[in-house]
Amino acid sequence: MTQTLPRTELRIARSALSGLRQDLIDDAFAIRPLPPLSSGHPLMRRAPERARRYVGWLPHAALSACAFYVMAQSVFLVDNDMSLVLALLSGVPLLLTLFRPVGAWWLSFGASATTGLGLLGLDQTVGWPWPIPLAISHVLVMVVVAARSRPRAATEIWLLTALLAAVAEYVDADSRYTSDSLQMLADSRITSDSVQMLFVSGLVLCAVVTARTLRESKRRIAVQESVTVEERSRRTTLEERATIARELHDVVAHHMSVIAIQAEAAPYRVENPPEELTRSFATIRENAVIALTELRRVLGVVRADDIDMDADPEAPQPTLAALEGLFAGVRAAGLTVDYVTTGAVRPLPQGVELSAYRIVQEALSNALRHAPGSTARVEVSHVLGGLGLRIVNGPPTKAVPPSPGMGHGLLGMRERVAMLDGEIRAGAREEDGGYEVTVFIPAPETAVTETSVRETAVPETAAEPEA
Repeated sequence: MTQTLPRTELRIARSALSGLRQDLIDDAFAIRPLPPLSSGHPLMRRAPERARRYVGWLPHAALSACAFYVMAQSVFLVDNDMSLVLALLSGVPLLLTLFRPVGAWWLSFGASATTGLGLLGLDQTVGWPWPIPLAISHVLVMVVVAARSRPRAATEIWLLTALLAAVAEYVDADSRYTSDSLQMLADSRITSDSVQMLFVSGLVLCAVVTARTLRESKRRIAVQESVTVEERSRRTTLEERATIARELHDVVAHHMSVIAIQAEAAPYRVENPPEELTRSFATIRENAVIALTELRRVLGVVRADDIDMDADPEAPQPTLAALEGLFAGVRAAGLTVDYVTTGAVRPLPQGVELSAYRIVQEALSNALRHAPGSTARVEVSHVLGGLGLRIVNGPPTKAVPPSPGMGHGLLGMRERVAMLDGEIRAGAREEDGGYEVTVFIPAPETAVTETSVRETAVPETAAEPEA
């Protein structure tokens, strides 16, 4: 214990001196121009458009005006040859803060030491150890340094200022009074303005450091929230793409199974097929089986972190024919749904029908979540060149519960439409305050009719590969 405490105190002292050197000594006179106000500053946002380029320089104008004020005050307070010297000692450090804030503080500190130690021979009626103009200038310089440096720099410059005040009082009392003149010494200390100076400067520095800390905390929180929202959006996009990949696997696997079975059965449908034709069909089937194997492997990776553990992996993927069942469930949840189909209904690729079903499902889910008690209308239009969807819901008639993760459903719909090279528009309706989703998914004019496996004459030796 006797060895640990001194070492700890020595380490703290070294750390404090190192911080003091970094803040106030290293590159103390380096050029650090005071930047104009940023475009996000409240003054810039409230100022007229034409005046903003001038409003940005208000801090510089304010510091310059204060510098000339303290210089003029020095001339009026001191009526001897030292008035010009005091004016320069008060105003120059304040002007220097526009370019070299730490160096300006050292210059103001030196000016304070000059007046505090009585080197200028000023009358103490103008303030001691800080004449009034120099006190104002020194406080303003400390404020600028605290606002543009680390928070600990405010503590360091205040402690150094307090040390200067103590030294000035000690030197003045020791030179003017004897040790037995206690009453006169007390009277001398009463006339000192050190206590008032340190108290005011301490309050101002605390306010500046607190305001800057709060501003920095808000900025960091805003940045963190932005990163969190972006990360959540990215994660939702990946989850939606994984869901689309799982669904499309079933569609693609079915077609690949048909190709494999057709390729295996084709040689048996003709008598004495050429050997080259048999080898070609065998190659086709082999490649189809390899593709199915790769699909299963990729699906295993995609489903490793599947969040929907209750879904049946063997269930067929839904199509537009399953919309009535979807509407029944939505109506049971309290949402009135009207369904309209227009155009000539024709076969569509399974991927198009699957995506259309999921888009309608997500749009109705959003209506249930964000517009409880409203009425929805679903329009499915079979048009030339594609499929059109329009899902409209009215404004909510009941209290809307808080819903975390807003916007993720719309993100999923956009992912599905982008995958199919379609178009989507979504937004609030100005007429009634409801919401509308309009989608167009391109599809070929004539879809390829899927050949049923049962219609293919497959010999008993031909086995259907697993999907």
